[in-house]
Amino acid sequence: MLLASTLVAACATPAPPPPPPPPAPVGLAELMERPAERALVEGIRLYDNAQYPAAEAALQRALAAGLVSIRDQASAHKLIAFIACTSAREAECEAAFRAARVADPAFALSRAEAGHPMWGPVYRRVTGP
Repeated sequence: MLLASTLVAACATPAPPPPPPPPAPVGLAELMERPAERALVEGIRLYDNAQYPAAEAALQRALAAGLVSIRDQASAHKLIAFIACTSAREAECEAAFRAARVADPAFALSRAEAGHPMWGPVYRRVTGP
């Protein structure tokens, strides 16, 4: 009996190793060490303070530096679209909305944003009805 249980145990497939632990969440301090993410935060701050040319430059730097998150990429493109539309650069506004959708296929404006009289029509043209 002992021999039989030893043979069965020897023939059994070993259990797979446990999965690795999930990566630790990334904190804001760590994100701010990344040039792209730091430029995105700067661009959002400048946009919120109505410093649009500087905001656009920071957002372009963030994209060029390689934002990791597709949602961050789409957000940068969205704010660039808003700036372009309010600066009467409709073709650039449309291109930025298209780039946001390429970066994140789930990208969508909020209902309030989509209803904006300057960029809402351009956004609807890009995304369809």
